Amino acid sequence: MADEQLRQVKHGKQDMKPVKESVKPVVTEKAEKKADVEAKEIKEQKIEDVKAEQSGEEVKKVDEKKVEGKKDEKKVEEKPKVKVKTVKKSEVSVSGRSLPISLKYSKGIGKFIRGKKIEDAIHDLNLVRLKKKAVPMMGEMAHKKDKGMATGKYPVKASENFLILLKSLSANGANHGMDVDNMRISMTVPNKAPEQVHRGGRTMFKRTHVKIIAKEGKR
Repeated sequence: MADEQLRQVKHGKQDMKPVKESVKPVVTEKAEKKADVEAKEIKEQKIEDVKAEQSGEEVKKVDEKKVEGKKDEKKVEEKPKVKVKTVKKSEVSVSGRSLPISLKYSKGIGKFIRGKKIEDAIHDLNLVRLKKKAVPMMGEMAHKKDKGMATGKYPVKASENFLILLKSLSANGANHGMDVDNMRISMTVPNKAPEQVHRGGRTMFKRTHVKIIAKEGKR
């Protein structure tokens, strides 16, 4: 093959091309040294990372101990809480504003329940609501006689409003540490409230302010 190529070159038919020879890569000493240096650096970095992790854990433990020590110091420094004594009341009151009842009925019911225990007053007003017991009234009105009275009435709506106030009064006394069973109604104060006029402006609606005061013991 080589002779034929020479012949062709001589006759100008083919140009002579150099034949490439496969050259194997030669590993030099410098490359080996670089690889060793890189491997050492990687090992050193790993060792430093492990040391840093260990030191970080130790620092965390030290910080936790310091925090625990501070908490203990705070516990020691905290002053004991002073208990505030609540003053026990001997009198409680409840008030209803602009109740839809008449002033005359509220005066009669106030006299009817004054001096009674709250439970007894609630019981009597329930009887009035059921029209089994009359409330003594003053003035010109239809005679509805009952035991111990000349004239009386059954103010159902007014009794229902007074029942709500009496139950609230009992709850107020219990919240203030009073003996509810021994509480008596000492005062009832009914006052006339501004009358309301609804749509049209002809009909006037009665409104009354009521305040009830109760005390422990006798009236």
